[in-house]
Amino acid sequence: MINREIQLTAQIVGTPTLDHFTVATTEVDGEVVMRTDQVGLAATYLELMRVDCTLPVPSWQPGQRVGVAAIGTVVRSDSPELAVGDLVQSMTGWSEYSAGPAAQYTKLDPIADPGYYLGQGPTAYYGMADVAGVGEGDVVFVSGAAGGVGSLAGQIAKCLGAARVIGSAGSPAKVDYLVNELGYDAAFDYHDGSAADRLRELAPEGISVFFDVVGGEQYQAALQAARTGARFALCGSLSSQLGDAAERFPEPDHAAARARGIELLPFSCYHTPDQIVAWREHFSTWLGEGRFVYPQTVVKGEVEDVPQAFLSLLQGSYRGNVSVRLS
Repeated sequence: MINREIQLTAQIVGTPTLDHFTVATTEVDGEVVMRTDQVGLAATYLELMRVDCTLPVPSWQPGQRVGVAAIGTVVRSDSPELAVGDLVQSMTGWSEYSAGPAAQYTKLDPIADPGYYLGQGPTAYYGMADVAGVGEGDVVFVSGAAGGVGSLAGQIAKCLGAARVIGSAGSPAKVDYLVNELGYDAAFDYHDGSAADRLRELAPEGISVFFDVVGGEQYQAALQAARTGARFALCGSLSSQLGDAAERFPEPDHAAARARGIELLPFSCYHTPDQIVAWREHFSTWLGEGRFVYPQTVVKGEVEDVPQAFLSLLQGSYRGNVSVRLS
């Protein structure tokens, strides 16, 4: 099967550009062949493309296909487990086709929008439910709340019983989106004055949980606004994602946190099957009860359009979970 895929031309130092990607023609063959219908995008992928990747998984090398989550249709199968026409999910990345052993593909229930399977729900659910342990009465602050993880994390906190959920975003339109569409109790534009002042205004009694995907000034603001014994689930540092490794993942201010009795709880975005199942079960229930909105942006295009969509994601051009539907 002739295939076109996106490969890395050089590992990234500094700001990523289209020159870091190329469209390569390959052949694929295996027990199962999948035609890719939709691929997921996540800011985390940038770290895997860097020359100084800090994640505990192998980084992508020049000449290697990039991307992770993909959904597609089986077009050939020598396995009794999968039939032609089955909807499947794989971790085969940005390509028109993929092939491999049947175990590499997970059969999915056909649903109205298969893009649901490409979201960053496992990260949001694990971080909010298991790491931060959100429950009744918590006052929660989510940074980067209009992104793929944050747009789910705030809703999860509400479903788990949080008394108040506050989010930050990068524009008035996104602030309106958080409050009027995703059910946040309050939100603010982090460009609009001091984040610490806004948190004091919106959470006068302090926050008990901080779900952080941004770092930087908003982390410092959360420290000032935190109650004694607050839990900080640290997911990322997007505010400094274009620096070197030390700047992208700055060391949290342990001394200030200890002085306030704050728990710093960093966690990985690499998930176990049990964590993925837990998310899907809760998501299905909450969605069926009408308590949850799945926020997503679907970009339509060819496989060669995926790198530009990825760069646009990094620039904050989209809301919610982002995927590309291949035409």
